[in-house]
Amino acid sequence: MDEVPAYKRDTGMVFQNYAVFPHMTVFENVAYGLRVRKLSKADIDRRVAASLKSVHLEGYEKRTPDQLSGGQQQRVGLARAMAIEPRVLLFDEPLSNLDAKLRVEMRDEIRAVQKQLGITAVYVTHDQEEALVVSDRIAVISAGRVQQIGAPWDVYKDPANLFVASFVGKVNLLDAELGASAGAGLRHARAGGLDLVVPDPMNPSGNSVKLAFRPEDAVEDPSAENENVLAGIVADSSFLGAVASLDIDCSGKRLVIERHRPRAGEVPPPGSSTSFAVPPRCLMVFDGATGERLRPATSSTDGGWK
Repeated sequence: MDEVPAYKRDTGMVFQNYAVFPHMTVFENVAYGLRVRKLSKADIDRRVAASLKSVHLEGYEKRTPDQLSGGQQQRVGLARAMAIEPRVLLFDEPLSNLDAKLRVEMRDEIRAVQKQLGITAVYVTHDQEEALVVSDRIAVISAGRVQQIGAPWDVYKDPANLFVASFVGKVNLLDAELGASAGAGLRHARAGGLDLVVPDPMNPSGNSVKLAFRPEDAVEDPSAENENVLAGIVADSSFLGAVASLDIDCSGKRLVIERHRPRAGEVPPPGSSTSFAVPPRCLMVFDGATGERLRPATSSTDGGWK
């Protein structure tokens, strides 16, 4: 599209820095692209009204940007992009300048509007949670190369390589050496002082691998699991409301697990002993040299790994 004049591209753009015209009212901002296209006054009035209604800005038509909050200005930018009814909506990190609470509200609103209009949208963001929430499909890009394309669930739960696993969400990483077969599609592995059982990978290039698991996949009641029961000392803990994050020293390895819905007094203080288990199905195996995912020969039936 580089050689196509901007006014012929039929795309709408929502910018990171709002980019609303400071000398125009809300109505004039949203109507700008329509006037350039020389639509009739009746069509302009109708489309502006519909666009402002979709972003909950009815009654703000006569205000200027200096009379709006950051979230309201971003809504104006979204309404302006939608008013021209483009074939494609482009979003360039549209929520990065907003506070945390407003980001959550706006991302839900953008998703709802996009679904309502049925317009294809390309959304660039560095916020992994934001990407998971707003997307039907995600492309993870590093150094100009696409690392993986897939549905949010697949990108998070079934990463193609070590970069995707560590970039999208939190993950614990361990350098390990594969050992003998443990039967039932499993294999022994040793990570420093930790003996683990992991999915037996297909066609590993050697015994040196990297293991990964998500903090939320740790089982708080180790008696519920027969494999991979680990004990350690709590190095640090953080209370995050619905989740308590525990940083645990396990035989010299620092691992982070999450305790969900913690109650008062249930978050162990630093220096205390604790134990947990990591189900083998939750451990992902990556090639130690290339970082590529080494998939197991057999698949779990509960979606823990593929």
